[in-house]
Amino acid sequence: MHSVETTKPSGHFNRKTLLFALLFIVITAAGLLYVKWWPYYGKAITSATTHSIGSSILTGAGDTIPAPSWSAAWEYAAAYFKAVWKAAVLGILLGSLVQVLLPSKWLLDMLGKANFKSTAIGGLASLPGMMCSCCAAPLAVGLRKKKASIGASLAFWIGNPTINPATLIFMTFVLSWEFTLLRLVFGLLLTFGVSYLANRFAPNELVPQQVQAALPEDNEPEQPMYVRWGKAMWSMFISVIPAYVLVVLMLGAFRAWLFPAMDGAGSNSLLAIIGFAIAGMLFVIPTAAEIPIIQSFMDMGMGVGPAAALLMTLPAISLPSLLMLAKHFPGKVLAFTASSVVVIGILAGLVGWMLL
Repeated sequence: MHSVETTKPSGHFNRKTLLFALLFIVITAAGLLYVKWWPYYGKAITSATTHSIGSSILTGAGDTIPAPSWSAAWEYAAAYFKAVWKAAVLGILLGSLVQVLLPSKWLLDMLGKANFKSTAIGGLASLPGMMCSCCAAPLAVGLRKKKASIGASLAFWIGNPTINPATLIFMTFVLSWEFTLLRLVFGLLLTFGVSYLANRFAPNELVPQQVQAALPEDNEPEQPMYVRWGKAMWSMFISVIPAYVLVVLMLGAFRAWLFPAMDGAGSNSLLAIIGFAIAGMLFVIPTAAEIPIIQSFMDMGMGVGPAAALLMTLPAISLPSLLMLAKHFPGKVLAFTASSVVVIGILAGLVGWMLL
């Protein structure tokens, strides 16, 4: 008689791996429903009926941006964290769960290659998240720790705030469809084009086959899942929170210098477009906060050009989110990304200046 050889199920498809992946999907969907999807449904109705989604976070209760001071720092940080704390907690939670619940080899197959396919998958995966740059950063870090490629991780990070479907809806009702179209076109270029090109700035990374060969089977982790999750959660918290809080305080204190009042010809000049593109890239805001900021600036006399620049650079990235990613992405990649955001902001400003 011939003996029947039993084979061990692959780490890709064993029952435990599938259950962990399903658990991640359930937690993600429940968290996004509570933090993003349901609140944004109500906000979409508000934007359609009132053509507003609130006041500018830059000015707060006042009519102008306050001068630099400790009070200005504290007031902005309080308003900002009140708006984002639920999403920030969810981002850190999911960023740690990515590392322990999703199968490493599956993620590597989908997101591990430095090609446009992996970049496109990362960008498309960002659409349900609709997070700001800082809340999406822990997930991008988690993907990098699972050996996702530079392009895929950046596309996920940038796509969350830049091609956010809810923000596009709010923008259409509050600003105009022209602003929405401008945001969508340049947002797609930034999310998929810049992220893909960023792979070229990390040529020394291991190719996916080398990484995959070194990975343990997903059904045979070296430590229990709860131990690995606890370590991932603590590492994420320590690497994210301190710098996050300090830089938000700093930016809140000096926001009047970053966004000076302008009127007359200077409010719609090339110099204004460049200055606001740089300021928008550095500054940190909650999801969709660029809409009331731009609305209030234009009410005060800002030209379409600088407003279009802010439309792209304010949500895309920020100094705090760049610092969150600094240990997990090559410096050249982050410098290229930040520069590209500014350039795209300037191009969007010039298009807005000439056409809108």
